[in-house]
Amino acid sequence: MESLFNLDPQLIFNAVLLAISVFILFTAMSYLLFEPARKMLEQRKKKIQDDLASAKEEKEKAAKMRAEYEDKLKTADQEVEEILTASRKRAVSNEEKILEEARSEAAQMKELAQKEIRLEKERVRDDMKKEMVQLASAMAGKVVSASMDTAVQDSLVEETLKEMSEETWEN
Repeated sequence: MESLFNLDPQLIFNAVLLAISVFILFTAMSYLLFEPARKMLEQRKKKIQDDLASAKEEKEKAAKMRAEYEDKLKTADQEVEEILTASRKRAVSNEEKILEEARSEAAQMKELAQKEIRLEKERVRDDMKKEMVQLASAMAGKVVSASMDTAVQDSLVEETLKEMSEETWEN
C-alpha cells in the first residue's frame, strides 16, 4: 500500500490515536477542570449581578433618605422661622408690657410727687399761719402797750395783710 503524502501507516495511526487521546483528554479536562471554572465564573457573575442590584437598591434608599433629609431640613427651617416669629411677637409683647408698666410707674411717681408737693405747700401754709399768729399776737401786744386807738389798729392789720397777700401764702 502506498502511503498518503508519503506517510507511513504507523504515523497516520499514531496521529489518529493522538487526536482521539487529545479529544478524550480535552473532554475529561473539560469535565474535571473547565466545569468547576465555569461554575465559579457563573457564581462570580451572579454575585456581581447581586452586588449591582443591591448597590442599585442602596442608591435608591440613599436617594429616598436624601429626599427625606431635605424635607426635614425644609420643615426644620420652617419651624425655626416659626419659633423666631413667635419669639419676636413675645419680645414685642414683653416690650409693650414693660413700657406700659414703666408708664404706670412713672404716673404713680408723678402722682406721689404732686401729693408730696401739696403736703409741703400745706405745711408751709401752716407754718406761715403760725408765724402770722405770732406776728398778730406780737402786734396786739404792741397795740395794747402803746394804747392805740382802733383806727391805728385797723391800719396796722390792713398793712400786715397787704404784706402777706395770697401770693405769699401760696408760695
